[in-house]
Amino acid sequence: MFASEGNARTFDYQAGDVGYVPFAMGHYVENTGKTLLRFLEMFKSPRFQDVSLNQWMALTPPELVQAHLNLNKAMMGALRKQKLAVVR
Repeated sequence: MFASEGNARTFDYQAGDVGYVPFAMGHYVENTGKTLLRFLEMFKSPRFQDVSLNQWMALTPPELVQAHLNLNKAMMGALRKQKLAVVR
């Protein structure tokens, strides 16, 4: 999935498929299947940096997040300021 000019796109891949995300476009991968997902991501740059959406939202003033995303207090309370590892 990637966004271009505010348009999000979602793709369903099968075993052996190859996807491409344009440079500097935010994206994420979700395994919706029942088998193990092996995901290889390659970068042209020697430097990699990821961004936690959960952490970013938790560190943004809550009134802004609530106003723009219409989140309830329970959802706002679930946001964490510490970045959690997705893969260990």
